[in-house]
Amino acid sequence: MDQRILTYDSTLRDGEQSEGITLSLEDKLRIVERLDAFGIDFIEGGYPASNPKDIAFFKRVQDMDLKHAKIAAFGSTCKKDTAPEDDKGLADLLGSGAPIVTIVGKTWDEQVTRALLTSLDENLRMIGESVAYLKSKGVSVVFDAEHFFDGYKANAEYAMACVRAASAAGADSIDLCETNGGALPFEVEKIVRAVVRELPGQQIGIHCHNDTGCAVASTLAAVQAGATQVQGTVNGFGERVGNCDILTTIADLELKMGRSTVGPDNLRQLTAVSQFVAETCNMAVPTHHPYTGASAFAHKGGLHASAIARFPEAYEHADPELVGNTTRMLVSELAGKASLVAKAKSLGIDLSDKPEKTQEILDTIKKREHEGYSYEVADGSLCMLLQAILGNFKPHFRLESFRVIVDDYEDSGARAKDAMSEATIKIHVGDHRFVATGEGTGPVGALDTALRMAITEFYPEVAGIELVDFKVRILDENVGTDAITRVVITSRDAHGVWGTIGVSENIIEASWNALVDSVEYGLMRMGR
Repeated sequence: MDQRILTYDSTLRDGEQSEGITLSLEDKLRIVERLDAFGIDFIEGGYPASNPKDIAFFKRVQDMDLKHAKIAAFGSTCKKDTAPEDDKGLADLLGSGAPIVTIVGKTWDEQVTRALLTSLDENLRMIGESVAYLKSKGVSVVFDAEHFFDGYKANAEYAMACVRAASAAGADSIDLCETNGGALPFEVEKIVRAVVRELPGQQIGIHCHNDTGCAVASTLAAVQAGATQVQGTVNGFGERVGNCDILTTIADLELKMGRSTVGPDNLRQLTAVSQFVAETCNMAVPTHHPYTGASAFAHKGGLHASAIARFPEAYEHADPELVGNTTRMLVSELAGKASLVAKAKSLGIDLSDKPEKTQEILDTIKKREHEGYSYEVADGSLCMLLQAILGNFKPHFRLESFRVIVDDYEDSGARAKDAMSEATIKIHVGDHRFVATGEGTGPVGALDTALRMAITEFYPEVAGIELVDFKVRILDENVGTDAITRVVITSRDAHGVWGTIGVSENIIEASWNALVDSVEYGLMRMGR
């Protein structure tokens, strides 16, 4: 293969700017863990000190045992008329503890004079001195050249002066930003080639938005022109119509351009990573998404089905197994079983000598996925499903019934305010029957409280299980209140984090099932 292309993921910042996406702290840490295992080189965590969640993120991520990825903190150059050593933003970047610092600086002359309200020379000072100061503190520096392509078109000499200033100051990478998504691939390639020629030996990266639908194509064009670092987000999440999809880019580089990124073994995780991040963001992977969508390698019946069996290359541009996907009409039994056996092994379950049970599990998973389950973010529920089919699971408790009441404490008006939930459960632990009532600000919290009250006497370890996140998705919105609801709960204990899932037309029932799986799996992890 040709020179390796470095990958820089900005899902935790750019991706969270997408309408409808809000990530919790635990979400961000789980995504970091998954992207690290996938082989991403740099993961941008957000703005240090911009909000309590990001402050906590940079503290928590330092305790993670990352195998490959390095964390980047994002900010900007020092402010105008301010020395870098006196700039609070740069101090926050250094205080984050991140080994990579990414600073954005303006390279479009009109942006400098109309947005920053400063002179072109002062902007060059801000860029050069900021990069030099950060380098003197021992961190690696990525300079994001904001609006570079618009700037180059308007005033090529000044845009080049900006990146020369960053390069001369020691920037480890200069990433050219196609900020408003308006440039076309042939323009990007031409301009990147000019920068590479102007700055020999300097690492050049590319950061594209997708407003013209060309973000991936423009990124590939930049690589063709000499860029060696690509920025993007998982599934292309981002503001407006999104950013460059880092996963599609990786697949294209590996399979179409012969460039190494995460490597062929990790590339097989592509579809799973796409689904995992989408579910964590409470979004869906678009059905027709390249490489990772459910329809990416789907084929209709009739003559096409016969043809695909004889000559799949005629209808599939790549082997779907290389990216962890499958041909929808010709699902590979062997590949499906191999993937399941590997996944089970990661959960501590050996299926290698149980072919009949493995097939039964596969059939059950397919049936449940049709009903709305998705086990990509629900290792806890998947593990218990496997153990149940293998005959190794004995429930720690048995539900007789539950009831949830929501009371509105507002004295006037039609809208509820300050509503509280009360849950009563009747449950059996061995030969003992318990009735417990719990309260909470929501029905899930009330059910959680009641369940713990009922079983703590027999399983005091449940106190170490904490519910940290709760997501709801409506799967078939067109049927209104009869829609199927998917609930995903994230829990943790002192040893790790896991997800569980529940699916039902009744949101409370779906929540209860996910909650029970969470507690059952937590107790199982503790050896109970």
